[in-house]
Amino acid sequence: MIEKGVPSSSPHILVADDERSIRLMLEAGLKLHGFRVTSVPTGSKALEVARNGGIDAVLSDIYMPDGGGLDLIKDIRQLDPTIPIILMTAQGSVEAAVRAMAEGATDFIGKPFDVAAVIELLRRHLGARQEAESAQASSSIENVISRSGLAGRSAPMVMVYKLIAQAARSDATVLVLGESGTGKELVARAIHDFSTRCSRPFLSVNCSGLTDTLLESELFGYIRGAFTGAAGDRGGLFEAADSGTLFLDELASTSAAFQASLLRVLQSGEVRRVGSTQARQVNVRVIGASNAPLRELVAAGTFRADLFYRLSVFSIELPPLRDRPGDIELLTTHFLQRFGDPAKVPLHLTREAMAALSSYGFPGNVRELENALRRAVALSSSGLITVDCIPSEITDAGHRSGSPASAEKRLIADRPDMDELQRRYLQLILDETGWNRRQAAAVLHLDRRTIQRLIARYRLQGAADPEGDAEGDAEHTE
Repeated sequence: MIEKGVPSSSPHILVADDERSIRLMLEAGLKLHGFRVTSVPTGSKALEVARNGGIDAVLSDIYMPDGGGLDLIKDIRQLDPTIPIILMTAQGSVEAAVRAMAEGATDFIGKPFDVAAVIELLRRHLGARQEAESAQASSSIENVISRSGLAGRSAPMVMVYKLIAQAARSDATVLVLGESGTGKELVARAIHDFSTRCSRPFLSVNCSGLTDTLLESELFGYIRGAFTGAAGDRGGLFEAADSGTLFLDELASTSAAFQASLLRVLQSGEVRRVGSTQARQVNVRVIGASNAPLRELVAAGTFRADLFYRLSVFSIELPPLRDRPGDIELLTTHFLQRFGDPAKVPLHLTREAMAALSSYGFPGNVRELENALRRAVALSSSGLITVDCIPSEITDAGHRSGSPASAEKRLIADRPDMDELQRRYLQLILDETGWNRRQAAAVLHLDRRTIQRLIARYRLQGAADPEGDAEGDAEHTE
């Protein structure tokens, strides 16, 4: 039976033992420590419960009338290879333990046992499983980052990832909005890579770099004699991207005439080469992008409303880097891994260089950060990137800015827990006071020894205090 009054989020333990006293003892002890429990007297009933799902761990007797724990292990492992299975037996011996482990048990405990020991085993193995699942999830995230080029774990970027996943499941047109350098093409590629069209072409064109005539001939193709220089028939990018994805960047720069032509293709699924009257059917998923506010352009009458609504069936807006400063360090690591040479010393930023990057607003967004790091890598020696390698416009801006408002925004940008928030705030106050512990203590209404203990606890270090300054040493002797 399952107990009442225990939160549904608590770990659910399946107990299988033909001895009723053992089941009752385990039920009482586990419930007392906040576990949910289902207990059964046979292996077959345990398997039936396990097949219904929702079990986080299994405690089973190694011998039961219908076969017992060893048979149960094989069956449950087929359902879930990772679930912790702890076998119990009165025949505590090396042979029994070896056999249990050989059959796939996670752990083994002999009878009679202390319930506290069982609970300790459960918590240890449940914690290990949770860590493994977290590591696997993190690995999956890193794999997605390496495949798509997108990086960031801030709340705005997590929302972008969710929208990418949702867009990839459909064939609807997508409109990606965001400032220059935020990674709009990376989003388009990620949507394509995670869609059913991933094995087909992904083609992109920057609409701002072409005149109307060139843009139409590039996208729709042309026939011989359609214009001067058209010496033969040529298919366009729509035909080349058939069954795949076509990314159209900087749509705000296109004319009303081209917008009408594009709208016709999106509505009909047909393209006509320039100079031809013959329509060709194409199956292309279109992803448009703009760094200009298209909705405002629609209101101003400079962008077609019907095209805007046709494109924005699914809309994704990328946040500027200044709105997710907590991602700068992750992006920096990502770029340094890309720029590094595996045969050489790994690239590493000093604390001062990382602080300069973190305090800068990056009006050019991720692209500006990437270019700054590319330059810094070129100037670095022995793999160490110092603040001198960082472009002066970034370091100079860091000296000019540093207002309390921007500092406070950086403190909570990625929603840290209280311990991490305390660490960051102490670092901020120490930096603002030039690592004068007396001043920092006065600001924080703490004594200097507490400040010193917190510095040691969080292993804080600043440019003014690389190894512990003279004032700090003096404070210890006071």
